[in-house]
Amino acid sequence: MADRTARPADPSTVKRRLGRTGVWLASFSSVPAETVRRAAAEIEGLGYEALWFGETPTSRDALTQAALLLSATQRLQIATGIANIYARDAVSAANGAKTLTEAWGDRFVLGLGVSHAPLVTTRGHDYSQPVATMRAYLDAMDATSFGLPSVPEPPRVLAALRRKMLELAATRAQGAHPYFTTPEHTAMAREVLGPDPVLAPEQAVVVTTDVDHGRPIARKYAAVYLAMPNYLNNLRELGFSDRDFEGGGSDALIDAVIPSGDPETIGEHVRAHHQAGADHVCVQPIAGTLAEQLEHLRLLAPVITG
Repeated sequence: MADRTARPADPSTVKRRLGRTGVWLASFSSVPAETVRRAAAEIEGLGYEALWFGETPTSRDALTQAALLLSATQRLQIATGIANIYARDAVSAANGAKTLTEAWGDRFVLGLGVSHAPLVTTRGHDYSQPVATMRAYLDAMDATSFGLPSVPEPPRVLAALRRKMLELAATRAQGAHPYFTTPEHTAMAREVLGPDPVLAPEQAVVVTTDVDHGRPIARKYAAVYLAMPNYLNNLRELGFSDRDFEGGGSDALIDAVIPSGDPETIGEHVRAHHQAGADHVCVQPIAGTLAEQLEHLRLLAPVITG
């Protein structure tokens, strides 16, 4: 199937729905469902416009987690960041996303990604051609028939770092959701995508008044991603060298990818992504517990929402 240029909905509509700033959290699967409900409702009340969450082999299923979050909120956009294409076949992804759209209207965004080789091979899959695999998966999604033909296609974005996946995101989805990147990457991604597709990077942050205290927290978090070839290759293209990856990451690398600072300083980093071409920035506060993350989101809300 040839790459299509028509998207499920106009990207400008998705940009308006997502707003300028959202939240990205990975901690939901470590707490009970009722805690998740309360947290999502508070995030909505703080004025954030979208809530993104991840999927891992030990987490709740992405689409059922989305239903939990949608049911706990009234206006908040809920986005998978990302749903792993190796976790469900294309028919399940297409029909599951449409089920959420039919039940909750225009509040769901389907973020899809190919994940990473170590996580894919343990499932028994071949990771040798991620772009071709994603293209075939989108072909199969587009060929799926849903029992309620009146349900609109839910918007989708692709986890994309480098040029080929960004190009696919521009033609076969409504945009891209880069993760573990910098404003410099956002500028490059905007150039590749062109002006219309949605560009919604994640920005991890450590909220603190002491950068020297924040860097070790950021470095511990970064260690997981610095073990993944996809992220290392992307960082090399951004000008970082192998020396920057040693010892858990150089100060320059850590400050660029996971900045530490007070809310005003964090706000400057969020604005840098917007100035580089991001339509929406989803902020991930790095902290030990969900309760601490919520406290940091309370501190950030007056600076980065609205």
